[in-house]
Amino acid sequence: MLTNAFNTATAGLQTLQVAIGTVSQNVANSGVAGYTRRVVSTESAGPGNSGVAVARIDRTFDEMALKQMRLESAHAAYASAKADILAQIDKLSGKPADSSALDARLNGLAKSLLALASNGASASSRSTVVDAASVLADKIRGMADALQAMRDGANKRLAAEVSAADGLLTSIADLNIKATTVTDDATRVGILDRRDQQITELARYMEVKSIRQRDGGVTLMTASGLTLVERGAATKLSFIDRSPATGGGAIVATLPGGVGLELDASAVSSGSIAANLEIRDAILPRAQRRLDDLAFGLAQAFTNTTVTAGRRGAGFDLRLDDVAQMQPGNTITIAVGSGDTQRTIVLVASNLASKSLDVAQPPGRVQTFAIPSAPATSQAYAAALSTAISAAAPGLTVTSGGSNSITVGGAGIQSVTASVTQPKTAGDLSGGYPKLAVFVDGAANALVNGAMDDGPQRAGLAARLAVNTALKADTSALVAVGSSPSALSRPQALYQALTSEKQGFSSPNGSSNRSPAMTTVISFAQDVVAAAGAEAAASATVADQQNVAKANADAWFSKGASVNIDEEMSRLIALQTAYAANARVLTAAREMIDLLLRA
Repeated sequence: MLTNAFNTATAGLQTLQVAIGTVSQNVANSGVAGYTRRVVSTESAGPGNSGVAVARIDRTFDEMALKQMRLESAHAAYASAKADILAQIDKLSGKPADSSALDARLNGLAKSLLALASNGASASSRSTVVDAASVLADKIRGMADALQAMRDGANKRLAAEVSAADGLLTSIADLNIKATTVTDDATRVGILDRRDQQITELARYMEVKSIRQRDGGVTLMTASGLTLVERGAATKLSFIDRSPATGGGAIVATLPGGVGLELDASAVSSGSIAANLEIRDAILPRAQRRLDDLAFGLAQAFTNTTVTAGRRGAGFDLRLDDVAQMQPGNTITIAVGSGDTQRTIVLVASNLASKSLDVAQPPGRVQTFAIPSAPATSQAYAAALSTAISAAAPGLTVTSGGSNSITVGGAGIQSVTASVTQPKTAGDLSGGYPKLAVFVDGAANALVNGAMDDGPQRAGLAARLAVNTALKADTSALVAVGSSPSALSRPQALYQALTSEKQGFSSPNGSSNRSPAMTTVISFAQDVVAAAGAEAAASATVADQQNVAKANADAWFSKGASVNIDEEMSRLIALQTAYAANARVLTAAREMIDLLLRA
């Protein structure tokens, strides 16, 4: 009996030493990131369960709180990255009341034209118009360059984040092996802490789901179901860099079996990687398209005339004299239906054979038509347009309406308009009166007519927009007098082109499920600035809300996992008391044994 008491007390002291050491470890690591509080679980041991032993050392935390914290971390990283880039885009456009804002620069050009209209003889007024146009072109080019720099930055961030995520996956797989093979509990819980901390860090890059295995390992999957880690095997993430022309780099996941899969934003679901994919492939291209649309509309407002077809019975007549002036890139727009069923058919003049164009123009179709060789008859134009419209909108027809007209017919047609560039070249400062090429395409000083033959001229135009060098050399062209004494002066016509004449623009908020909006250049610029501000504000609100949700999830997890010094001190006192009691039992047993041996 005495030896049993001696052995039991000894086992109790040994067990309490482990428990006291665990309390000491908890106190020492209080506040250390990634550390979770440890507790010692005991079990009966020895003959007749008369003794005690350490069963295991466990970590204390709420598994659901951990999963929620990782989920909110991914969502917060995603929302914050988007909010940051949209705030930068908003800053580029400027605030509506700022003098350096995009719409303010455009208003400055309009005001200079209005001033010139009242004082056409003033050389300084003409120079002011050219200067205002140059400032506006510089603003648009600067915005386009900044957007491209942001896109390059997003691509570089993706490369860095994919590399970091791949390193974490490899490390997590290695820790999986260690966690399932180590026998020492104190070492094992340290490994599990390190592994959980790395999974939480990975969650900032992409949303992950973790499944704990019975042997202590963990399986990681993306929200879309792609396995990232299975015990000791990790999927290899790599970033394949590509030129910006092909959309930038791609993320490739190579499975342990060697199969490679390219991941997009939907596969990653959330986190900073998904955000940067969306930023690079959707948000910034959308902002660039808006700017290109503005640059294109601005240039064409000064050069193009919109001709409206007159109704003739069930069809609409375009004059041959107007159609024959069309240049490559000029368009005939046919509105069919109304309300939710409205669609738009756009026929684009081309020097090449008719073909469908893969451009965003829902709900409708875009098709080129081959410009007949001059001098062309109405029959030749009708044949060329008929070939195009039969491919774009079966059921509509184009026929010759006589020697000087072309008739567009078919059920549901609401209107037919043609946009025609008046100047023949950028250097033609008088032939297209009152129209004038104020803005041109790039260093080649090319006329902006929307040509599609060598790729859409509109694409990337904002980065190439410049003021016509011929106009800079001869500002008197701004006040040239036309042949009709009753017509508007050229400054008045150019001012009206900016402020009153409507043309088709894409939706300023990037929506692709509606027909082009008919509005003025100035109104569209104001809409672009307002849309950028609204997007930035909405995204900032979402980011703030998501950061609050993340903070709440962090607090929830911390409540169960962090070390409370007061609680640890209380446990230490209880352990000290138990240790003293066991020591007293051990002393008493030893004294009794000594007494027995001396008798």
